[in-house]
Amino acid sequence: MAVAQAAQHNREFLWRRLHTLSGVIPVGLFLLEHLFTNATALGGAAAFNEAVQAIQSLPLLHVIEFVFIFLPIAYHGVFGLYVAFVSGYNANRYSFGRNVMFVLQRVTGIITFVFIIFHLWTTRFSGNAPSFDMVHELVTNNAYFAFMIVGVIAATFHFSNGLWSFAIHWGITVGRRAQRITAWVTMIIFVALAAVGVASLIAFRMNV
Repeated sequence: MAVAQAAQHNREFLWRRLHTLSGVIPVGLFLLEHLFTNATALGGAAAFNEAVQAIQSLPLLHVIEFVFIFLPIAYHGVFGLYVAFVSGYNANRYSFGRNVMFVLQRVTGIITFVFIIFHLWTTRFSGNAPSFDMVHELVTNNAYFAFMIVGVIAATFHFSNGLWSFAIHWGITVGRRAQRITAWVTMIIFVALAAVGVASLIAFRMNV
């Protein structure tokens, strides 16, 4: 019985480690690439279309997307939902502020998972070639624009705060001081990435 429980604990420990890793590599890298590709919209329609065309011209793009983007996102999202609904809230282990972050990480994870599916459905799998005009038409819908704003903020928070958790799980930050500094750094990263994402959406909407 004890052996079986130990084996189950080790498996779950491994799955959780892989979950935190996948949130940074490759899912986190995909988020960064997506944010900065969208940020080219700040330079106008031609700049964005050129950036998208460069990505679309990559060899074996569909294989790259499936292996390095869709599969990791599916794993991270599904296992993340499992973690969100079975995890305790560590009330006696962490401070109130850290427990708030704990809850927000799970809430934004659920929002981000829904956001990614919806976003891919309305863009990548819409049957239309991705372009500035296509995104502009989508975000001129007020409900869609508001949902995109919420989704971008949720995704950037989930990624940035996840870096704090990643650093702990992988033994990068051990002491309280290191964890406290990392918390501030990751929140600065969140504000910067969220600002880039929201500014890009405004650029699409304004059709600059």
